Amino acid sequence: MKLLMHSCCAPCSVYCIDYLRNEGIEPTLYWFNPNIHPYTEYKVRRDCLKEYTQKSNINAIFEDEYGLDEFCKNVINDLDNRCTNYCYRVRLEKTFKFAKDNGFDTVTTTLLYSIYQNHEFIKFLCEKYSKKFGIDFLYRDFRVGFWEGHNKAKNELNLYMQKYCGCVFSEESRYNNPNLPKPELPKDFEFLPANRSIVIKKEKDNKEKYMDLLLEADPEKEIVEKYLQAGELFVLTYKEEVICVSVIIKIDDKTCELKNIATAKKYREQGYGKKMIKYLFDNYKQKYKKMIVGTSENNIPFYVKAGFDKYYKTIKNFFIDNYKKEIIDGDLHCIDMYYYYKDLTKK
Repeated sequence: MKLLMHSCCAPCSVYCIDYLRNEGIEPTLYWFNPNIHPYTEYKVRRDCLKEYTQKSNINAIFEDEYGLDEFCKNVINDLDNRCTNYCYRVRLEKTFKFAKDNGFDTVTTTLLYSIYQNHEFIKFLCEKYSKKFGIDFLYRDFRVGFWEGHNKAKNELNLYMQKYCGCVFSEESRYNNPNLPKPELPKDFEFLPANRSIVIKKEKDNKEKYMDLLLEADPEKEIVEKYLQAGELFVLTYKEEVICVSVIIKIDDKTCELKNIATAKKYREQGYGKKMIKYLFDNYKQKYKKMIVGTSENNIPFYVKAGFDKYYKTIKNFFIDNYKKEIIDGDLHCIDMYYYYKDLTKK
């Protein structure tokens, strides 16, 4: 993947870059923001991003265009809708065109990070331009790490933190209309913890070192080794201690499966498993329409409460046919496997 990521500023880029690097993706940043005014504000945001990318050893391309006149001409007749009618469009279309003309195959944007932007409309535009230019759109709901990224940018990196969105009209609203409603987040939306002691990331190497914990949820080592090799492993740590692990495999182009999730014994019933599952939903909803999970009868309530709220199927005698030893869960002799699923397209 050769990814071009439109960047609106340095603070909004911090979490997005960290997130993508955890996935093994190295983006190239693209600065094109003729919506930022006045020039002193434009310059300080641009220069802050330049300094940050140099320190972070990340490639960045700067389209240095201060466009006050052109911006005002295009928004003056409908100021209330300036973001959706012009501001988002001119920046994202230019990004996709640049990607197409310069050998990039995928585009994303830090606009998907801000909880103050019209997230669904930005996603819609990116999907539209993806089709228009024949370039893939990498969707990530970066908002989950908004406060984590904010805290890192402000407290660890000491980056310049702007006080308004960008244009002169948003600066005016900051003073004259400070209580304007912001776009609403989905009702079940959860931020990742701002406490950076808690980290969830994909583990690509040395997956076998988590075998002991995985075997607590699935005791057949040969079975675990098979899907561990084929799947993607995620690890949740707290203060660098491994708390929870999970494995996801691809079933088909529309469906993935949660094959294993295991939480260290002393951390069970504290919400870490649910936090991991929420992270997996957010991570895979741009790639698949459905995530399924198979479980014994005792664990159905946990998965339903965690979001797997639709019955999928039952495989009779699954544990008898696939495991060498009897599988006992509490006082239950496991025989049948019950599958439930989460509709990842549902808001």
